[in-house]
Amino acid sequence: MMLLSDSKLQPTIPPLHGNRYPHTGTASCSFNKQVCPHTQLTCNWEKPPYLTNVGIVSEELEEQDNNSSNTKHLSSNGIFPTPHSPLLPEPEEEGFLSVLKNRNFLSLWSGQVFSQLADKVYLVLTIALIASHFRTGGNTISSWVSAITIAFTIPAVLLGSLAGAFVDRWSKKAVLVVTNLLRGFLVLMLPALLWLSEGKQFLSLPLGFCLLLLVTFLVSTLTQFFTPAEQSAIPLVVERHQLLSANSLYTTTMMASVIIGFAVGEPLLALADRVIGKADLGKELVVGGSYTIAGLILLLLSTREKINPTERESPHIFEDIRDGLVYLKENRRVRAALIQLVILFSVFAALAVLAVRLAELIPGMKASQFGILLAAGGVGMAVGAAVVGYVGRYFSYRQLSLAGSIGMAATLIALCLFGNQLWPDLLAIAFLGIFAAVVGVPMQTAIQAETPDEMRGKVFGLQNNLINIALSLPLALAGVAEAFLGLKVVFLGLAVLASAGGLLTWYISGTGIRNFTHAK
Repeated sequence: MMLLSDSKLQPTIPPLHGNRYPHTGTASCSFNKQVCPHTQLTCNWEKPPYLTNVGIVSEELEEQDNNSSNTKHLSSNGIFPTPHSPLLPEPEEEGFLSVLKNRNFLSLWSGQVFSQLADKVYLVLTIALIASHFRTGGNTISSWVSAITIAFTIPAVLLGSLAGAFVDRWSKKAVLVVTNLLRGFLVLMLPALLWLSEGKQFLSLPLGFCLLLLVTFLVSTLTQFFTPAEQSAIPLVVERHQLLSANSLYTTTMMASVIIGFAVGEPLLALADRVIGKADLGKELVVGGSYTIAGLILLLLSTREKINPTERESPHIFEDIRDGLVYLKENRRVRAALIQLVILFSVFAALAVLAVRLAELIPGMKASQFGILLAAGGVGMAVGAAVVGYVGRYFSYRQLSLAGSIGMAATLIALCLFGNQLWPDLLAIAFLGIFAAVVGVPMQTAIQAETPDEMRGKVFGLQNNLINIALSLPLALAGVAEAFLGLKVVFLGLAVLASAGGLLTWYISGTGIRNFTHAK
């Protein structure tokens, strides 16, 4: 392991020798000037960030992870070419204010606000367009909406990894700006497309509906490029010790957009139509305009990334995807965090289905009001993310993940015990959201912190692929399981899954750390 420090400290601290690179270095340490091998990791798995010694640069041993991606950054003499090696950790400000003072992160976050709000309201827009243009008589629109949902889901399942590999080859800022502007253009073109196709048929379907399917597919495809680019950009514009706060704000905004998008989407679009008047363009202007505003805001972003022209002559795109899979196989902590996120999203996808049945069983509620239950979970997740942003730095990622998983299991068991009572169920689901944030925010931060720049797009593309699959399978299986086993049994099964995920992550990451220490 290599340690870097100011040369003035050499008389007071004995030199240490690395195993793989015979370079002698010295280090300053802010806590009793002692070096603990398993705490000098690039990611906070064993100690809180506020104890991290900025002067220490860790090196993964080949016996532990064989992580060749990280060693690409080593200079010829075996040490990282870091221009600064401060004696003490940088002072760390708490909470969201510290990251919002960062102009580049403020631009990225503002673009996220408009982009994600447009994403959520877009689905409401398509339902409104179907109801106004293609609904005939008293027929239901369920089949039309299902087709739109499928068109939106296919790119998410099939193109996530491919998009992530391309994102690693391109400028993150360019991807963020272009994807938003193109999505805005496509949505703003919808009124003209529907007008030109009115009364025409294609394969026994209204041509306008086919065009709406095509636009939805293209918007979703562009989203698959936007998402890994956004996640990869966060570590480029935020200091490492602020990543937890940045991801907390990111998660809070994401959940708020879900709540606001679905809750106020319909009245917002109706208000826009009334304001615009007879042209009936208000809905498209709100959604398309939000995408466009996001793209314009992101023009102000500076990621400071340098794209080497030689890197663009990269191997086949599928080799890049393979590299991402190999990286996940060799890096225990990133793999553990990814497994934890997949389990987390699987639980919430199942909850989205089970909430319909739960609402049906609660006295005074209708099945159609299941959104109230889900909104409680969204509010809880936003609150939990905010809390993690302020106090999460005092705990290691392993501690947060395990505590959050146990908390999720406890709240799922509570849903079984409370039965069908509205307020206890709302409270339990809200706490489920809080504990989910305690799991999700640190795990996302761990992936960002541990993954080198040139691998982030690939890893986040694979992550989005796996999460989209994790969202799709429970949607199909949870309802069937509830019909055969009952609601309480399924909730208990989810509790076991949540706790098992936390214990598995604790074991995998802990095993990696012990192997690292023993390899020394």
